[in-house]
Amino acid sequence: MAPSDRRPVHQFENWQVWPGSFDNPPVDGNFPAPEKGRFTITPQTPIVSMGSCFAREIKRRLIQRDYHYITEETHHPASMHASAAWERVYSTHCLRQIFEYTFEHWQPDLRWWTAPKSKKIQDPYRRVVLYDRLGEAEKDFEKHRTFSRKVLQQAEVLILTLGLTEIWQDTIDGSVICVPAGPYVDEGGDMSRYQFLVSRYAQNLNNLERIYEIMAAHNAKCKIIITLSPVNLWATFRHDMDVISASCNSKATLRAVADEFTARHENVYYFPAFEMATIYQPLSGRTYFSDGRDNFHINKATVKFIMQHFFKFFATQAAYIHTYSLSWSVDGGCQLSSKLLELSSGSYEP
Repeated sequence: MAPSDRRPVHQFENWQVWPGSFDNPPVDGNFPAPEKGRFTITPQTPIVSMGSCFAREIKRRLIQRDYHYITEETHHPASMHASAAWERVYSTHCLRQIFEYTFEHWQPDLRWWTAPKSKKIQDPYRRVVLYDRLGEAEKDFEKHRTFSRKVLQQAEVLILTLGLTEIWQDTIDGSVICVPAGPYVDEGGDMSRYQFLVSRYAQNLNNLERIYEIMAAHNAKCKIIITLSPVNLWATFRHDMDVISASCNSKATLRAVADEFTARHENVYYFPAFEMATIYQPLSGRTYFSDGRDNFHINKATVKFIMQHFFKFFATQAAYIHTYSLSWSVDGGCQLSSKLLELSSGSYEP
């Protein structure tokens, strides 16, 4: 009888075998990945991003390196996280709604909140976007729709960062608010029409397919990069499980969705920022959590590691070498990536 502990004989590539297992090389600071699923992004490629805060980190890095990152509404505080004033977007439901209001007729039953005490006008569908008057809100939103169309139609690369699966849905028309936050909620605004739900695999996949359908109709040549935020949920609205389990379920669901969505479309690519942070960094003997009370966030070293590999995966060789050499001179030869702000993400992934 053959011994049960024989080492397997295989002809896999190194990236097909767990780092450091059997005779496979251990982690060495270079995330093992196949060449398939990559394409070239040059400094002239028009790029747009939206989603939770990892998209913001890519935005900052691309701008720092003089890439053609498209920005509009730069005067608007909600644009600091993305190419237009979408603010941070945590769920695929809210991502889908952006594409629907940008290119189609999207009009929820309750369009605006009015805070009971301050009378501030709040947009329920963008994270804490506030106005003094309703007329101002409606006028600004129409401008925003124009800018949103402009950037999405110009993009040759669209980066979508998925965040979480917990949503608050309008029981009347099914629209999904961004997060239950801001003066409307703080001042006792009526939330009885909204129900908390955990969105499931099929719903999230359908949302991404709807986004793809809309982009195919209005900018068919655009490539899409899907990423998954490595930032854990800060809190959960669920009462049936703890926050750690809820966070794991949220990320696992979206990771499975991203895999299926990528497999369905030749112009959709997955960038493994989530795996780089949550698995590869611990394998390297490093934590990916930030210090202090915000330890559900990602530390700066991990952000740098992720961005280093983003350029390795997608930049031209010349641009990649330039990124290294410039970082070397800026950081005094001690760090190979630029100084990025810490990753953050929303609801519960603030």
